[in-house]
Amino acid sequence: MRAAAELFKALSSPARLRLLIELQRGPACVHELVQALGVSQSLVSQHLRVLRGAKLVSGDRRGKEIVYTLKDTHVSHLITDALAHAHEPAAPAGPEPAGPDQRLHSTAAHTTTTGAHP
Repeated sequence: MRAAAELFKALSSPARLRLLIELQRGPACVHELVQALGVSQSLVSQHLRVLRGAKLVSGDRRGKEIVYTLKDTHVSHLITDALAHAHEPAAPAGPEPAGPDQRLHSTAAHTTTTGAHP
């Protein structure tokens, strides 16, 4: 759970999302990312450090430069799905589906009152 929470924390920055979207297009060096995003080299490097730490990107040294890529296809799918979900129209108001906490509470209440498991 902790690793998943750290992953979402790394994805919580719009600037880091922009970097990941740029890397979906293909491998890039820091100077290419700076040019594409229009931000400072130090900011790009700082965000890449966070993304590397979250195992979302990897860097391969090629001569004097490091070429960054998405770690694997899961990262690309995660970004694509998150962006698609964020742009979905809001669902009409209605009853909320039971979440894990509600199902757990409901199961415990059923067991307590009936002595049986659902």
